[in-house]
Amino acid sequence: MRKILLIMLSLLSVLQVGAQKTIDLSGDWNFEIDRQDIGEKEKWFNQALKDVIELPGSMPERLKGDDVTIRTQWTGSLYDSSYYYNPYMEKYRREGNVKLPFFLTPDKHYVGVAWYQKEINLPKDWKKERIVLFLERPHIESTVWVNGHKVGMQNSLCVAHVYDVTQFMSPGKCKIAIRIDNRIKDINVGPDSHSITDQTQGNWNGIVGRICLQTTPKVYLEDIQVYPEPEQKVARVKLMIKSSDKSTAIAQVKLSARSFNTEQRHVLPAVTHDVKVMNGIAEQEIVLPMGDDMLLWDEFNPALYKLTAEISTGKGKEKEVKEIQFGMRRFEIKGKWFYVNGRKTMLRGTVENCDFPLTGYAPMDVESWERVFRICRSYGLNHMRFHSFCPPEAAFIAADLVGFYLQPEGPSWPNHGPKLGLGQPIDKYLMDETIALTKAYGNYASYCMLACGNEPSGRWVDWVTKFVDYWENTDPRRVYTGASVGGGWQWQPRNQYHVKAGARGLTWRQKRPQTNDDYHMQSRIDTVSQPYVSHETGQWCVFPNFNEIRKYTGVNKARNFEIFRDILNDNQMGEQAHCFMMASGKLQALCYKYEIEKTLRTPDYAGFQLLALNDYSGQGTALVGVLDVFFEEKGYINAQEWRRFCSPTVPLMRTDKFVYTNDEAFVADIEIAHFGEKALKHAPVTYTIKDGYGKVYTRNTLGNKDIPIGNLHALGHIEFPLGEIKKPTELNLEVRIEGTEAVNDWNFWVYPKEVELVQKDVYTTDTLDTKALDILQNGGKVLILAAGKVSYGKEVSQMFTPVFWNTSWFKMRPPHTTGILVNPKHPLFREFPTEYHSNLQWWELLNRAQVMQFTDFPADFQPTIQSIDTWFLSRKIGMLFEAKVFNGKLIMTTMDLTTNTDERIVARQMHKAILDYMNSDHFRPMYTIEPERISDLFKKVAGDVKSYTKGSPDELKPKIN
Repeated sequence: MRKILLIMLSLLSVLQVGAQKTIDLSGDWNFEIDRQDIGEKEKWFNQALKDVIELPGSMPERLKGDDVTIRTQWTGSLYDSSYYYNPYMEKYRREGNVKLPFFLTPDKHYVGVAWYQKEINLPKDWKKERIVLFLERPHIESTVWVNGHKVGMQNSLCVAHVYDVTQFMSPGKCKIAIRIDNRIKDINVGPDSHSITDQTQGNWNGIVGRICLQTTPKVYLEDIQVYPEPEQKVARVKLMIKSSDKSTAIAQVKLSARSFNTEQRHVLPAVTHDVKVMNGIAEQEIVLPMGDDMLLWDEFNPALYKLTAEISTGKGKEKEVKEIQFGMRRFEIKGKWFYVNGRKTMLRGTVENCDFPLTGYAPMDVESWERVFRICRSYGLNHMRFHSFCPPEAAFIAADLVGFYLQPEGPSWPNHGPKLGLGQPIDKYLMDETIALTKAYGNYASYCMLACGNEPSGRWVDWVTKFVDYWENTDPRRVYTGASVGGGWQWQPRNQYHVKAGARGLTWRQKRPQTNDDYHMQSRIDTVSQPYVSHETGQWCVFPNFNEIRKYTGVNKARNFEIFRDILNDNQMGEQAHCFMMASGKLQALCYKYEIEKTLRTPDYAGFQLLALNDYSGQGTALVGVLDVFFEEKGYINAQEWRRFCSPTVPLMRTDKFVYTNDEAFVADIEIAHFGEKALKHAPVTYTIKDGYGKVYTRNTLGNKDIPIGNLHALGHIEFPLGEIKKPTELNLEVRIEGTEAVNDWNFWVYPKEVELVQKDVYTTDTLDTKALDILQNGGKVLILAAGKVSYGKEVSQMFTPVFWNTSWFKMRPPHTTGILVNPKHPLFREFPTEYHSNLQWWELLNRAQVMQFTDFPADFQPTIQSIDTWFLSRKIGMLFEAKVFNGKLIMTTMDLTTNTDERIVARQMHKAILDYMNSDHFRPMYTIEPERISDLFKKVAGDVKSYTKGSPDELKPKIN
């Protein structure tokens, strides 16, 4: 029943619903590919086409086009040219087995011209009607012929192509021919624009939305725009009325409205006006009083209205009725913050990158979009940016229903080819597109923000200045920024708000984790006057989930994942794939937690936009999501856990460190970021400190607090002496706002102040020297502390934080690892509490520490502390291993366990844990390793890995459009 309601809502919001008639044109169409672009010259619009295709749909979806080869001309930048010359990749370049590491691989691919043709019977009662052909989401350029007559050409990536075909049609048989061209020609939005690139949805040919013929009277409603003014309790309705015969007419306009998606019903009385239409056009503004029972729309209560607009002429014989969905809301800026209906709001957003593997294009139905927005809401988000594309109307309808704030963009990344502000066709096209999409979707309450596109080049600041000026003076229903940009881009002084990188990330590569810092001084947040929203926050990578491959049952296949799986198998680690994904995922989630909390701690930080909550399948395969590309969980964090640090109300902690000795006290200041529906009065704030087994060390209250809307509100101070903790212990602080869902927690670690390193008969050295070999020959024990001494593996840059975006797209930019994998039940960790993955206590051991490369070790060998390499290489690497050597036993580590151990208490504790393990009966290494293999770690050099080269044969490189 709900699905039927959603479909009806979708149709009612875009269709005329009075006496007008509609012919649905979905179904089989005659079809033919025009590879040589000769169809227009040879008049294919009058000829019988040889093939058949089902519409709506795309050519790849209907398995039309060409098989993918290494010569396929992709739409998009391919920065990793190693694919074309790397001997390992040769098997993936063979015909019939082509697999690409850059992005998902479609079964079929075609860039060029294709023709679609259909014959219909036009009813007799359509004779005196105005007739339009409605094509939703052609890609990219459509040209229409009706009965052999050329109607026109349109090129829009954002809105439906609508053709007035009245003069070309008459009752009886009519032939419609549509030429679709998805080549990039004079109008070049940029090959990496998410509206067209193969990095995301793909550059497909077809028509994927609603296709129909529909009628209107001769005098019809060309446009209806609703301008809510909730403070005045009115909605201003601006109408454009047109007459197809240019004659003068008196049109009676009747407006009414009613709420439709809330329990509280609100029906407005009708308002009627007479409008004089002269020379074929009239514009009229009508004020619709909303009354004292007016319902407001926002993320907490997304109340919607349906406006019914009826126009009649000729004594009521000709009538048109349209229904428009709108919400009463004011989305505005005051100072450095956004306000919705007067309430301060922080944007918690994600970026939709137009990744839809099953179809290769954005969903055209409301239900699919509502699912996505509700998942995002369950993860505490209230906002979505669309990276260099505008979603179809179904997305706006769904966001209205859910209460989700949207930032569509012009369909362009004017970089890597086109440039803004240089007089290229993109200048006019991008302006025209934003005007068109605002006309089409401007009534939707969820359409709150607009940008021209992503990261432009050229003389773009001047261009976006005019862009923002135009929109600020044209349409007050939303707020405007010039372009969404990275940290290296110029400032845009005329922006109403900024979407900019620079104030993001973590400082863990330089200094130990703590939570007293924020982004206030970064990227000049403290000096700009407008709201600042972070651009593409996070981008923390996780190892691929190979179990996901089976989900790709549609247009695009995860053959990049298949390559990465093969690489892992060839390096004898295939059985560890799931563990790698889970362990790296825990580190990824940890980084997102602390980056989001740092944002929430920052004064006057108006919001963040993750890139993204779900994975991004392109640009080298950027596995940056805690959800997969299908918005499904991977297993290492769920919505409830994520909402602890990302939701309308988040308790926050400020502390200097996460690692303590037991002669200290754990000290923290608690505050809160609260952007809920209303301020909280006398809210009880409690906290608990407990260990992993549930033992409670303290439970207390910070009192009953009045919590206003905003962040940086102090709740209290915690000071907990640690003297009763005698052994290494991981503790957890949890803070709750009782009576609400607001709860957050943080782990911290306590180690003994006094640590005795018991050497006994363990010989410690920094290399496999003669004495070590003699001891091993005689059945003794050797500990090699090789920090800074190893050469085999030195090319791998390990930091505590994981790979950013991916190593392929950024040409092996460090770091190269995505955390560690350990067995927490291993007896080595009896005095070093740990999970199976990286956590904050590991920072001083992992960050910038060397790894060893074990390529030449036995195939079944696994290190005890294993680093997870970039999935493009999946080298077997690690920081500690144990082995039987000759008659003895050995542990070797590249962790620094001896430097400045008065301050580096984690290193000292690890040193003790290793020695105690080696001196116990539990020290029984599984693997026998030849001493030569260990010596190679100090001498062998693997060499730098390059994912690009200037020497790659040109004939192997597809030309980029």
